[in-house]
Amino acid sequence: MLSVAARPELAPFDRFDFSGGVVVAVSGGSDSTALLLLLESHLDRRWPAARLLAVTVDHALRPGSSAEAETVGRLCAARGIAHRIMRWSGPKPEAGVPAAAREARYRLLAEAARDAGLSLIATGHTADDQAETVRMRQARSGAADASGLAGMAPATLYDGAVWIVRPLLGTRRQVLRDVLREEKIGWTDDPTNADPRFERPRLREGAAGDDMRVRQALTTAGQAGREREELARRAAYLVGAHAGRPVPGLVRLDPAFARVADTAAAVHTLRVLLAVTGGTTFLPPKPVVEALLAKLASGRARATPTRATLSRCVVDARRAGIFLHREGRGLPVEKAEAGMVWDGRHRITFDDDGHDLVIAPRGEDTAPAKAVGAEGIPPSLAKAAAAAEPAVLRGPGGPVADPITCPITGPITGPITGIGSEKARFQPVMAPWRLFLPGFDLPLARAVAGLVGAPALPDPPFSGPIGVGRWSNA
Repeated sequence: MLSVAARPELAPFDRFDFSGGVVVAVSGGSDSTALLLLLESHLDRRWPAARLLAVTVDHALRPGSSAEAETVGRLCAARGIAHRIMRWSGPKPEAGVPAAAREARYRLLAEAARDAGLSLIATGHTADDQAETVRMRQARSGAADASGLAGMAPATLYDGAVWIVRPLLGTRRQVLRDVLREEKIGWTDDPTNADPRFERPRLREGAAGDDMRVRQALTTAGQAGREREELARRAAYLVGAHAGRPVPGLVRLDPAFARVADTAAAVHTLRVLLAVTGGTTFLPPKPVVEALLAKLASGRARATPTRATLSRCVVDARRAGIFLHREGRGLPVEKAEAGMVWDGRHRITFDDDGHDLVIAPRGEDTAPAKAVGAEGIPPSLAKAAAAAEPAVLRGPGGPVADPITCPITGPITGPITGIGSEKARFQPVMAPWRLFLPGFDLPLARAVAGLVGAPALPDPPFSGPIGVGRWSNA
């Protein structure tokens, strides 16, 4: 059997806690096949009782993909490893295939993990993949987006519940292939990885054999990763020191926030709070927020109210503080579905299947009086924030009682009536990290989750108190 103990430089698994079991994403390529065998050896040595489940995602994008998945199954069967094939069914997009395939892959891996009662997924991303990711981001945005240059995080939280770990980010692909050859184990080369229609294969072909460029990209990723985590820690401090949520949907920053000495952290904090409050996936542009913060810090802004709209969020600065709330435009009216995320801000679950229910904004006419009367909060802001919060309504065909008017035009006709809040539960969602929370951002995400009332984030799968920044591959 392959011995990791004899060659510990291959896979530094000791920094992860696999005692609860792990799903290994195995496509059949060299990287994931090596990961499977190395992890099997590590678990046998360190965690013999831990469950190991190999999962192959068949994207069904080309002939032969099903046969390749079955080949992985035969390898697993020969080694006594449990294996499952997850197929991406349904129509495929004509454009943006790599991104759509990636989203489907992680969704199916997470589904397999949940079905197995596991909360950890290991993928075979290597140092070569990391270097390519950094170089692609450099090509797109130059050196302007330093956080993106951190590349892939060694650990990423998926959908708030499942950790995705990448133990091989510091290992070169050629090393893994040499190991497989020594063990006389073959692998499958996906022709998509050499298809020049896609960005990554083009970059890979252009950099073939250029070890210096790989080392430079890894150095960049390591430095950027440490800086990104440090910025997240400083921003988390500012959230704790200056931010509050006086009523649901309304964030208040102390007036002194705009004048803190750590401008970089203040800008980052404001960008994240704008995106979370507005329910947008991407943070607002950094130069725009820098200009906004400078305006908020000016003496003129402190003397007279300042109002702006950015990332679907209203910024209202006055003597009482800097207030953020969702703007009243573009709020959706949607048919209720189990587990739905409404407006990028709330995950909604129901006591039953939500049949005949509709999720719509509460509206100013039905904003609760207690929100308007919050101490020290301008009533107009409290009411505007409450009006943009979700309400559960009865759709057409339901019983007619206590009718209210839908606050926006939506796909609903006929009477709509309010129903009791016991029918549904609203759980705040942090839109920028709803699906993927890189470990670099964990300190800030935890602070923001506490601020807005989002669920507590699970601990990273570390076997000890290892900071995320120390994982970066310099």
